[in-house]
Formats: sequence, C-alpha cells, structure tokens
Amino acid sequence: MGTLVLAAAAIVGIVVCVLLAEPFLGAITWALALAILFVPFHAWIETKLKQPNLAAMVSVLTIVLLVVVPTAFLVERLVEEAASGAASVRTRVAGGELQRLLDAHPGIAPIGKWINQQIDLPSMMASLATWLSNAGATFVKGSVLQVAEVLLTFYMLFYFLRDRNAVARLLHDWMPLESADTERLFQRVFDTVHATVYGTLAVAAVQGSLGGLMFWILGLPTPLLWGVVMSLLSVVPVLGSFLVWIPAAILLLLDGDWGKALILSGWGGIVVGGIDNVLRPMLVGNQLRLHTIPAFISMIGGLALFGAPGFILGPLAVTVTLLLIEVWAARDKISNRQQQE
Repeated sequence: MGTLVLAAAAIVGIVVCVLLAEPFLGAITWALALAILFVPFHAWIETKLKQPNLAAMVSVLTIVLLVVVPTAFLVERLVEEAASGAASVRTRVAGGELQRLLDAHPGIAPIGKWINQQIDLPSMMASLATWLSNAGATFVKGSVLQVAEVLLTFYMLFYFLRDRNAVARLLHDWMPLESADTERLFQRVFDTVHATVYGTLAVAAVQGSLGGLMFWILGLPTPLLWGVVMSLLSVVPVLGSFLVWIPAAILLLLDGDWGKALILSGWGGIVVGGIDNVLRPMLVGNQLRLHTIPAFISMIGGLALFGAPGFILGPLAVTVTLLLIEVWAARDKISNRQQQE
C-alpha cells in the first residue's frame, strides 16, 4: 500500500513539474541542443581554462557570437531585401506593367483576366511588403517574451555545459534502465540532435544550390548571391526560398519573359520547394535509423504540437520512444525465456 501511495505521489509530482517547466520548453530545448552541438568545443575550452565557471562563460559568449549575432543580422538584411523586392513588384503592377504585358500578349490574356478576378495583386504585394518589413523588425527587436527566452536559453546553456557530467551521473542514477541502455539512450539523443540540425543545414544548402543554378541558367543577375540567400532563408522555419524566387518570377513576367517566369516558378515550386519534403526526412531519417515517413511526421508533427522547439522535440520523442520499446521488448523476451526454463 505504501509503495502505491509513493508511486502516485511521484506521478503527481512529475506532472506538476512538467506543467511548471512548460513555459520554458523552448529555452530548455534550444539550450540542450546547443549544449549537445558544442560539447566538443567546450571540452577543448576546458583544457585551456581550468576554472569551470570561466570555461562555461567563454563557451556561451562564443556561441552567442557564432549563432545569435550573425543570425539576427542576416535575417534582418534578407527580409529587408525581400520586402524591397515585393515593394518594387507592387509599384510596377500598380503602374500598369502587368496590363501592358497582357495587351502585348493576347494569348495569355485569359490567364491575366482570371488573375485579376481572383487576386488583387497590388494589394497582395503591398501586404507582403508590409509583413516582411514587420517580420524583420520583430525578429531583430523581439518582444519581451522572445528576448526573455533567448536570455533563458543561454542562462541554461551555461549550466548545461558546466555541469554536464554531474547531470549525466544524476540521470544514470535516476533512469530505471541498465547502464548500457542508459548510454544507448544518451547516444540516441545526441544522434537525433545532430541529425536534425545538420540535416536542416544540408537541405538548405541543396535548396540554395538548386535555386542559384536556375538563376544562372536563366541569366538572372548575381545567381551565387541569391543562392546563398535562398539557403539562409531555408533554414528559418517561418521563411523559405520562395521569398526570393517568387518575386523574381513576377519581375520576369512583368518584363515580358513569361517563358522564364514559368520555368522559374515550376522549378521553385516543384524542385526547390519539394526537395525539403523529400531530402530532409531521408537525411535525418537515415541518421536516426527511421523510415522516411516517421521521420517526416516527427518533424512536421513536432512543429505543429510544440511550435519551433518541436523541430527538435518531435524527432527526439519518436527516437527515444522507439528505443524504450526496444528495451522493453528485450526485457520481455528475457523474462519469457527465464519462465520457460
């Protein structure tokens, strides 16, 4: 009876702790991911600086300089460029260039008429330009909650790096698993984070390369620059390479190069856009020893369930659960064998 009461109290306590930690889920997730990715670097810093607090502080400051500052600067600049492109398209559409294009090509007049009936293109471009400008300003300035989450992330990262060995020992003691299974669990978590982050970077590089290649084939200016821009935009979940190739396709259409506009639209929508849905689960799934479908569901479902942290939490939940099922099945087989004997 006493054991049942203790177990019930422990379960209630765990539920309360989860509810308490829920507001900090994003900060905890990103701090854990950064700690896993930068542990080798921090271990090297520790060999140079013998003070644990100083070593952790140097590592955190270095990570801030490597991750936060360039990301904020690049996203601000890229969003500003995209907003400028959308504003240029809006001005040209409002100036009647689309109508002049339709008048010069009667064959596509029905398409233009349908577009005018279905879409208020000038208003859409104005809204897009305004949204992009606001998105850039919001990302860089941030709300109070966003700033607090960033600060909490690096506050937790400091302790994750400094006390990682103590945390690992504590988890070893608390885990209801054999030592070998606990090590497998830790390794699976590390592999998941590495695969998710580096898989995203690989997909972004492929998308940017394919987009830049088509810009070069079509003779568009600075294809290398715009390929890099598309790669960077592909890393950000709320953005994407479409912020580059859609305005470029519209500008080609307004210039009368409707053939190039159609090619770029098809390439961007089918190849560049579709590669994310195909290549990301393949890269991440193979490293996680997951089939493409579970890998895809874990990432997209994680984003839908947890928001941005779900990008990592989704694959983590699936891989850890599968490992626990493997351990359970192995124990069950051993138990059945012992009963038969």
